[in-house]
Amino acid sequence: NPPIDPIREELVMSMVSLIGPRPNLLDLASGGGHKRLEVRQPILSSVDLEKIRRIEDYEESTFRTYTIDLIYPAAQGAEGMPTALDAVCRRAGQVVQEGFNILVLSDRGVDSDHVGIPSLLAMGAVHHYLIREGLRTEVGLVVETGEARRVHDFCLLAGYGAEAINPYLALDGIAHLAPKLGVGIEQAHANYIKAISKGVMKVMSKMGISTYQSYCGAQIFDAVGLSSEFVERYFAGTHSAVEGVGLAEIAEETVRRHRAAFGDDPVLRDALDVGGELAYRLRGEDHFWRPRTISGLQHAVRAGDYRKYKQYAELMNDPGDGVKNLRSLFEFRFDRDPVPLEEVEPATEIVKRFATGAMSFGSISWEAHTNLAIAMNRLGGRSNTGEGGEEARRYEPLPNGDSMRSRVKQIASGRFGVTAEYLVNADDIQIKMAQGAKPGEGGQLPGHKVNEWIARVRHSTPGVGLISPPPHHDIYSIEDLAQLIHDLKNVNPRARISVKLVSEIGVGTIAAGVSKAHADHVLISGCEGGTGASPLTSTQNAGSEWEIGLAETHQTLVLNDLRGRIAVQADGGMRTGRDVVVAALLGADEVGFGTGALIAQGCIMMRKCHLNTCPVGVATQDPELRKRFKARPEDVVNFFLFVAEDVREWMARLGYRRYREMIGHADRLDVRKAVDHWKARGLDFGRVFSVPEAEPGVAIHQCEDQDHGLDKALDRFLIERARSTLDGGAPLRIENLEVGNVNRTVGAMLSGEVARRHGHAGLPDDSIVVTARGTGGQSFGAFLAGGVTLELAGDANDYTGKGLSGGRIVIYPAPESRLKTDDNIIVGNTVLYGAISGEAYFSGVAGERFCVRNSGARAVVEGVGDHGCEYMTGGCVVVLGRTGRNFAAGMSGGIAYVFDEDGMFARRCNRAMVELEAVRPARGPLPADLMRDMTRFDEPRLRAMIERHLERTGSPKARMILDAWETHRARFVKVMPVEFRKALDKMRERPVAAPPLGVAASA
Repeated sequence: NPPIDPIREELVMSMVSLIGPRPNLLDLASGGGHKRLEVRQPILSSVDLEKIRRIEDYEESTFRTYTIDLIYPAAQGAEGMPTALDAVCRRAGQVVQEGFNILVLSDRGVDSDHVGIPSLLAMGAVHHYLIREGLRTEVGLVVETGEARRVHDFCLLAGYGAEAINPYLALDGIAHLAPKLGVGIEQAHANYIKAISKGVMKVMSKMGISTYQSYCGAQIFDAVGLSSEFVERYFAGTHSAVEGVGLAEIAEETVRRHRAAFGDDPVLRDALDVGGELAYRLRGEDHFWRPRTISGLQHAVRAGDYRKYKQYAELMNDPGDGVKNLRSLFEFRFDRDPVPLEEVEPATEIVKRFATGAMSFGSISWEAHTNLAIAMNRLGGRSNTGEGGEEARRYEPLPNGDSMRSRVKQIASGRFGVTAEYLVNADDIQIKMAQGAKPGEGGQLPGHKVNEWIARVRHSTPGVGLISPPPHHDIYSIEDLAQLIHDLKNVNPRARISVKLVSEIGVGTIAAGVSKAHADHVLISGCEGGTGASPLTSTQNAGSEWEIGLAETHQTLVLNDLRGRIAVQADGGMRTGRDVVVAALLGADEVGFGTGALIAQGCIMMRKCHLNTCPVGVATQDPELRKRFKARPEDVVNFFLFVAEDVREWMARLGYRRYREMIGHADRLDVRKAVDHWKARGLDFGRVFSVPEAEPGVAIHQCEDQDHGLDKALDRFLIERARSTLDGGAPLRIENLEVGNVNRTVGAMLSGEVARRHGHAGLPDDSIVVTARGTGGQSFGAFLAGGVTLELAGDANDYTGKGLSGGRIVIYPAPESRLKTDDNIIVGNTVLYGAISGEAYFSGVAGERFCVRNSGARAVVEGVGDHGCEYMTGGCVVVLGRTGRNFAAGMSGGIAYVFDEDGMFARRCNRAMVELEAVRPARGPLPADLMRDMTRFDEPRLRAMIERHLERTGSPKARMILDAWETHRARFVKVMPVEFRKALDKMRERPVAAPPLGVAASA
């Protein structure tokens, strides 16, 4: 086949190890004496596999291959598989000892007389057998299988030891289809292999794994519904919270599939399954959201008819012939006396525990987003901004008393629109550490959905796609998370601080750390749900059910006496009151709804969210399509009131009068007896239903407040001194403030007060100037608001200027310091992360990840570590010295100027998304604002920023450059993102569009 290009070098992987005696891995003298075979990527065409199979025919080849068939006689039925699997393992061990160092496990021999052993089962069995026998490092394992089709299939095989995979049946199918589609067979194969390889890389990146060799055999999976004995033998080391089937059931399922393929039933034999795993298909995969349930819910909420809702709920609660999720297998224990319905807590109180999912303005339309907010505010519940920011005019009440303000403000790794004003207008601030629908990924908004309006709210550029870094790019430890929680609580002391986690085995330990980090709230997000814009590799076979993660979280928190200090929320596919009650019994104080709320206001599950073509105006920014949005806040209000009324009825039957009485009583759940499915009979939910044995007096639901230590904040002194200025009085200067490492987040609480009174614009320039001496602690100047200047003689720690919101930060060495500024660190790592606007001048070198996700701030620094300007979307950065490697990775906007003294900057820059240019002299008249036109006026803009740096810091490096400007200007390199340039050129060519549908233009 022709080369598959581009396939990143990280996918180069070793397939075999050696011949002869086992080597001493610590013997330096034998280095290079053992050969390994390398391939460009792990997906082999059938031709490539044959080359490997016959490699010993080449002269001087040190490789010997052996093929082991993964089949056994069909006449033996399911009972024959255990013996056959053991024989495969023993044979693998024998041939390795005989000197073969490439094993091909093949199911090509499957026919009417021979059943195939599932390739993943065989792979895991052989891999672990060879490990136990001490032979695994002597052989490379290749799988030749007809079962591998989707990305997840390849990831599983690789994760359990396959160093290369030949999906022969998929390739044969493509060869059959290619002529009908007008594509050459070789090209079609190349396209498929490239797509699978990219999918595998995406999964690897989500798991934080850089090379295929590291992923191979890593077993980054959780098992659901497999028995411990089975897992320990064939997939040793894999975690499983739910006991279930073993080899006997898997063998039975395999034999049934074989009979369907080779039996006499023409329907089963000749017709392929229609699929329907993603989109609904008649006679396909059974879905909760199908035409009957979608229309049923919408008729109910529009008519305000609770009886119709009950009909919808019955369809949702009845698993029917198929089991669609874990809670379909649960039933309640009605072992308490019921209570009269009128004695149960009213629905108007229960809805206050409900929230809508984090769906951003941009992913869904203005109408859909604000409709949810209005409805939830009427109910006293919570709507969530998602990670797209929020337009300031939504903070003001509407004439009829309604409010479009979302009470939950999300702060994700992208930091889109996260200003001090945004944060002070929150009741909850939610740190998005992970998400259930797309674990391991940040959000993404395609460029064609980023219009002028969206770009303004997100402080970005129209037409340029917006990608959040993998969550969470400024958090590498629980201490970092504690710092961000502290930062946010300082900006808005009135808000709860929430942390969003994804359901997985081990999440309980993480949640315990979150509680100790002083979060007020934790969200356990399940794998169900997610928008139709999510890639298939993100929503399929990714994440775990919230039932598992929620149960573990509640149990861990109770056992560690942490449950009382943190509220726990669950979300992911909540649809009815029954789901809410299950969540409460497993430990949820609150519950979130995503897809259900969207369907209540018109979504019909077309799954076209990413195309901007939503036919009902929910997930589109197209003005014409948005006119089709017909929902009212009343529709959403009806949905949540119906769900709450449904909850009340279940509570009455279970014998509970108050919602909080249900929390954590998982012993009221049992395995559903009515589900007649032969694979479900062995399931054991003992770990999920376990009720921890807590000490007397230990809380089992949230009932305490966290102590954030805000009374010790230095900002309280600053606020008291600046009270007159905050209220519109004369400018203020506070001199000689002593700061040290213990003073964390200096300036954030003061900025919150500025933003609360004056919005994002803040105060006039230099209204509050604070000059300080010493060492700035973590997050010095975080979210600093407009009109506030912090000037520090000394140095500062990590996260300086985090979320800068219009303020100014100036840091230079203390007067008594003899350190050379461009050779010494003056600020730590992750400086100006997510900065929105403002200025920063650092007379010294910054650590790693300088200006990551900067979207509007101007900064001058005299050197940076690795990953500078990563994921930047706006603003301007000047580096007057050397940079580390990987500069500008993922940079989609803004510009940077780098003083390239040694001529090596091009090697240290990641040029995947940027171009390097010379700094051009100015021509023609200069505009009033040099920052407005980023494609021109390089020299005057650069010089003005360096002059400003010299004025503010007295930098010797800046003076040296300016004193010989004509010489030094030629050494500057301009870093310009390609897509940013295209977007700016388009904006210059056309007049600025009016805000869509009468939305008032922002200042």
